[in-house]
Amino acid sequence: MPPLMDNDLQSIQEVRSLVAKSREAYLRYKEFSQEQVDRIVAAMCEAGFKASERLARLAVEETKYGKVADKTVKNQFSTRDLYEHIKEIKTVGVINEDTKKKIIEIAEPFGVVAAVVPTTNPTSTAMFKCIIAVKARNGIVVSPHPRAKNCTQESVHVVQQAAISAGAPEGLVQCLSIPTNEGTNELMRHRDVAVILATGGTGLVRAAYSAGKPAYGVGPGNVPVYIDRSADIPKAVADAVAGKTFDWGTLCSSEQALVVDAPVADRVMEELKKQKAYFLNDAEADKVAKVLVTPDFRINAEMVGQAPQRIATAAGFSVPDDVRVLVARLAGVGKQYPLSAEKLSPVFALFIEDGWQKGCERCMELLNFGGRGHTLGIHANDKEVVMQFALKKPAFRIVVNTPTAIGAVGYTTGLDPSMTLGCGSYGGNITSDNIGPLHLINIKRVAWEIKPLAMARETGAWRPTLPASSTRAAEFPYQKALASDVSRKGSAQPASVKSMPAPAEKPWLASREADEKKYGAGKMSGEQVDKLVSEFVKTRRK
Repeated sequence: MPPLMDNDLQSIQEVRSLVAKSREAYLRYKEFSQEQVDRIVAAMCEAGFKASERLARLAVEETKYGKVADKTVKNQFSTRDLYEHIKEIKTVGVINEDTKKKIIEIAEPFGVVAAVVPTTNPTSTAMFKCIIAVKARNGIVVSPHPRAKNCTQESVHVVQQAAISAGAPEGLVQCLSIPTNEGTNELMRHRDVAVILATGGTGLVRAAYSAGKPAYGVGPGNVPVYIDRSADIPKAVADAVAGKTFDWGTLCSSEQALVVDAPVADRVMEELKKQKAYFLNDAEADKVAKVLVTPDFRINAEMVGQAPQRIATAAGFSVPDDVRVLVARLAGVGKQYPLSAEKLSPVFALFIEDGWQKGCERCMELLNFGGRGHTLGIHANDKEVVMQFALKKPAFRIVVNTPTAIGAVGYTTGLDPSMTLGCGSYGGNITSDNIGPLHLINIKRVAWEIKPLAMARETGAWRPTLPASSTRAAEFPYQKALASDVSRKGSAQPASVKSMPAPAEKPWLASREADEKKYGAGKMSGEQVDKLVSEFVKTRRK
């Protein structure tokens, strides 16, 4: 018997039903205490952690992407590591009090969260979003990717049942069983949805931001990794390959291109071979590009998260069974070089550049070609070079001497553990943060008067004073541009690269600061002026 409604209509109706249930549960849950919330979150994390391997296996079986072992690690990270980071965060009632400013901050939940989950990291992202939403006292409705529907539903079910068993209202955590584009759009635009957490492609992110709701939309990355001559070369290469091959490259923070400093290029090549890299010739690289990238310049979904052997076979050649990653040397960046784009598979683009300035320019090209605001990796022991990259590059996570794939999410770094990485204004996102529970609460502020209306304020002779230059220099010592003679040991700077000049001296600042030390015809000091004003205010109050 044919269904009474088409899938899209059934999906829309299901969205309306689940949002209503989640909102009803949320209205009760928002009154829970911090202790009750923390008990529920702990139960969700424990249940998700225990189910990590089972859920990873379900994800690989359903999506055909990645590796069970690595998806297990992601599931454990999204429960254990996340819990250890957020367990002390206050999300109920008064969360901060500033006695000096006389301000009290109070947490207020958003409401119902619409969470869109990708097919590349379905189980870990689903659990992550459910946990941070519940920690912030919100309800949540998850929209799975159709290709990962069953494993996403099971992941949500695991944390949902744990939450209920720990005292959460039934209906608080929900997941669509009929995911469609129409259903997802209905979810994001539903009047009772308060905020959107969208992880996926550029089209999805745009849809989230055009839904008329507050939204955290997180788009693609095209992560370059620069290997400097000052780097520990064996570790740098091992880290880059480990990151690229983790879950066969399905994380958006995984390394996409290696940009190598010319003097260490041969050593990097040798280390890549030790790490079981296979170097593609021009013909093979062209074949791989056609397999990985579609004619309309999209990632071929069938090749995402696949082993290098399968990619090579699909391209019409074979590689040894022990090969871990494919490497293609490229001459440029752009649509004429398809492998210079994000690939989500164990394939590196390789560039060799002479000097960090040239490397810097190449990394900029790669970021501008689909990865603005996301992540950049650098392997270097020269801190000034690291800081030049950090200060100049359009990426909001600069990951140093560690795999970017797992460093950007906080697994090997001190960054907040997150499966949702903001790309800031560079990437068209509202935040550059690693998203967490504090992004899902509003903050009320209660402020007492500390500057009475009758208090005297400067209206005539006021002039702004600058921060002490010595303090600024101590706090930001690397904003001083590098001189060309320190640009590198034993290698002349390429003529085509202009050296960055040191900041110009500003003598007017010194003279102005000197002028500000004395006031009025009597040349009073600042202290004398303060005393005079204080006495004047006291006189007026009598």
